[in-house]
Amino acid sequence: MTSVINVNLPEQSYEIAITSLRDATRTLSYANAPSSLDQLGQQMASLKLGKKVLLVSNPTIFKHFGERAIASLKSAGFEVASCTLPPGERYKTLNSIQKLYDIALGNRLERSSTMVALGGGVIGDMTGFAAATWLRGINVVQVPTSLLAMVDSAIGGKTGVNHPHGKNLIGAFHQPRLVLIDADVLKTLPMREFRAGMAEVIKYGVIWDAELFAQLEASKRLDQLRYVKPELITNILTRSCQAKADVVSKDEKEGGLRAILNYGHTIGHAVESLTGYRLVNHGEAVAIGMVAAGQIAVELGMWQKEDTERQNALIQKAGLPTQLPAGVDIEAIIEALQLDKKVKAGKVRFILPTEIGVVTITDEVPSDIIRQVLREM
Repeated sequence: MTSVINVNLPEQSYEIAITSLRDATRTLSYANAPSSLDQLGQQMASLKLGKKVLLVSNPTIFKHFGERAIASLKSAGFEVASCTLPPGERYKTLNSIQKLYDIALGNRLERSSTMVALGGGVIGDMTGFAAATWLRGINVVQVPTSLLAMVDSAIGGKTGVNHPHGKNLIGAFHQPRLVLIDADVLKTLPMREFRAGMAEVIKYGVIWDAELFAQLEASKRLDQLRYVKPELITNILTRSCQAKADVVSKDEKEGGLRAILNYGHTIGHAVESLTGYRLVNHGEAVAIGMVAAGQIAVELGMWQKEDTERQNALIQKAGLPTQLPAGVDIEAIIEALQLDKKVKAGKVRFILPTEIGVVTITDEVPSDIIRQVLREM
């Protein structure tokens, strides 16, 4: 089953096409049906894009899906070059972008050409940034292969790379022409990466979708794909993508409302940066950040204690951390918060929950409250 979600924007609207998990217990013909990944070339051809394509991936993802994607693109008449970049947040740098520029130049990519991101959030962010800046902007298509990228980073046009002193400090808004999600690729996703994606899913439940939150609470386990019913995976993808599409459609470039998508990310980004992008991954950092933000809201009298306990129980059910990594200096976190992209007039903006499904944006969070909450973690 395929569902389509529209991201409606003034200048360039686009579709998120989602194909559900194929259940091997169903009929053979259904189990062997072509996936959305095999339809990549056909879908891109319908957008009337230029013939030259640069497919960007990492070695592991390319081994699983690269040849299928290239075959689909070539069968639709595209001329395809490919590039693999090392996996991991620590490689999300301008040096990696330089490699993409070199290959784009060598293959004479034009303004009508397209970069295709086949991978998780790191590949998606870097490919999007390279596309945003090559020839002042060429097409990009996102084909996310991780749960985190499917529900969050592949949608909305945020692209970028890290600076040694902060995450995603270098970047641009550059919307994709298409987001193509094939849920079946999740079957090859490492368990830790699946759990990381669940952090973003839980985030949507807290900030926007109380019904999704309740569906997650009703599931016995959330820490491995095989324990989550296919119907819930479908709901997770469609409801999370719809939430992201709704928010981005209302506020494309984070003038206000879109900031709520950063729930858990303020402290989470600081933790990622201070641990060198090696100790915790993005989803784990967001989980830690959500625990902190929830408790800050409780301390400020904005959120009920039982609601933060419900949130933290979901985070634990997903196998995600609820405590700061050992050895992380709290004062270093406070200092790192000042480099957050949401700082305005020297004040750190926090996204804080007021009830399940509703959050508010505030820059009135005293530093002593932040310190107190972090010390207790």
